[in-house]
Amino acid sequence: MNDAQHRPDHGPLAGFTVGVTAARRADELGALLERRGAAVLHAPALRIVPLSDDSELLAATKDLIGRAPDIAIATTAIGFRGWMSAADGWGLGEDLLATLRGARILARGPKVKGAVRAAGLTEEWSPSSESMAEVLERLLAEGVDGLRVAIQLHGEPLPGFVESLRAGGAEVVGVPVYRWLPPEDLGPVDRLLDAAVARTVDAVTFTSAPAAASLLARAEERGRLDDLLA
Repeated sequence: MNDAQHRPDHGPLAGFTVGVTAARRADELGALLERRGAAVLHAPALRIVPLSDDSELLAATKDLIGRAPDIAIATTAIGFRGWMSAADGWGLGEDLLATLRGARILARGPKVKGAVRAAGLTEEWSPSSESMAEVLERLLAEGVDGLRVAIQLHGEPLPGFVESLRAGGAEVVGVPVYRWLPPEDLGPVDRLLDAAVARTVDAVTFTSAPAAASLLARAEERGRLDDLLA
C-alpha cells in the first residue's frame, strides 16, 4: 500500500488522503482507493483475537459442553463456522456438536442457517427479517425464565439483548467468537488521529461500528476527542 505522502496524480480521488481503519481486507480496500487516485493512510483500529488462541472462547465452549444450553442462538455464519473449527482444533468438536443437537437452535439469518446445517445441525427457527430484535421478541414472548441460553457474540457484546434475556429469567452464556481488541501497535492510529485533527486527511473509512468506537476511545485517551470531533 502506498505511503500517504505519495499522492497519485490521476483518478477521481487524486489529491485526497483517506484513512483506512479496517483490520480485515485492509489491503483490498486500500488498493481500491489507490486505483482511484487516493493516497491511503492505513491505521487498523482493531485486531481480531485468533480463535485457536482465545481462552475465553475455549472456556465458554467447555462450559456449554459441561452443562448444555436449552437454546443456542447463532448470529453469523463466519463466526459459527469459526467456532466449530476452533472446537475441532481443541479436540472438542464432537462433544460440542452433541451438545448443540440437544438444544433449540435459532439462526439469525439465511447465511448462518446454512452454516448450522453444514455442521450437521438443524435450526428450529430463523427470522425472515434477519433481525436480532425479532429473535429477542420471540424468545421473550415464549418465556425464558429458568432456561440456559447460549448466544454467539461476534466481535462485541450485545448488552441490550443479553440484559433483556436475563431480565426475563434466563441464564445467558456468551460465546465470544472473533473478539475485537485495540491494536497492539497504536502508532498508526495515533498518526491517523493527528492527521485528522490537523486536517491533512480528507476522509476516514470504517467497515464496522467497533472500529469507529475504538478510534474515538483512543482519541479520548489522548485527550484529543474534542479536537477530532470539532
